[in-house]
Amino acid sequence: MTLPDERYRAVKNTMEFLIRLSAGEYPRVPKAVREEARSLLRHYPNTWDMQRAAEGAPEIFQERMEDLHRFVAAGSRQAADTEAELLRGYREL
Repeated sequence: MTLPDERYRAVKNTMEFLIRLSAGEYPRVPKAVREEARSLLRHYPNTWDMQRAAEGAPEIFQERMEDLHRFVAAGSRQAADTEAELLRGYREL
């Protein structure tokens, strides 16, 4: 399950990658690929857009999770890991 803050960071990190790619930061990337990255950035949501999206739809985009949500999410992941470990042991019997 993707959480709102993970989705927010994914969009932000993708934008940063496209910027680096279009700027020629990676050697041996064809010019056509750099130009495509630059073209995609033209209409890609910037930081201001993402902040507005987080304000308007916090259940979809959130810059940071509230501490309670982070605690619950961590507990859910831990429970899933524990269950998977128990099932793995059961299968081995």
